[in-house]
Amino acid sequence: MKRSAFKGTGMGMSRASLALGAALVSTVLCATASAAAPGNASGDTGTDTVAHTGAGTERACPIVYFDLGETLVHTAEEGSTGYQPGAASYLRALRERHISVGLITNVPSSWGATDAERAARLKKEVDATWQGTTPFAWKDFGDRILTPRTEAERKPAPTLWQRAKADSGRCRVVYQAETAEEVNVASSLDFVSYQVGRPHRPAFLPVRLVELLGHRPR
Repeated sequence: MKRSAFKGTGMGMSRASLALGAALVSTVLCATASAAAPGNASGDTGTDTVAHTGAGTERACPIVYFDLGETLVHTAEEGSTGYQPGAASYLRALRERHISVGLITNVPSSWGATDAERAARLKKEVDATWQGTTPFAWKDFGDRILTPRTEAERKPAPTLWQRAKADSGRCRVVYQAETAEEVNVASSLDFVSYQVGRPHRPAFLPVRLVELLGHRPR
């Protein structure tokens, strides 16, 4: 499988744009934490407290969308594919907490007439070159694998994020990718976005923070 088959295209972003994206995540997390705190007389602001805020918040059922190539999956130079470091355990942690996940990934529009057909081809391409004893967790994503219907819809065009948001109802939506440009576009469309794989930061948005995003002030 060619390395570019499911890889998003992107360009470098300025430091100011990256700082803005980081500030967005920080602001949202701080706001939700502050909103949750009054619901607990003990003053404990841990995840368990947030789950019991009752009158102060409502469930916002976060859905965490990912890019695929070089975010969850790495394609080696010889063409083999496998999990990025920490990706398998991160997906498992989300699954154990019943947090829904999805993919927003570029593949050739010629791979099928529907998302389901293109997703089936994507699975076949990835599985054919997969290395390692743990297979990719396709079942976690269900039918939440969004791919371009036309070449014009390829990221960084906003269409796939817009479709994901429309399909998510009132749920908070998160987007994680390794490309600064994609993170910036997702942020502009009201996703809580996080650039993975940056030095001196967690590889992925911490699961406890994702859980916290699942509660918002009424």
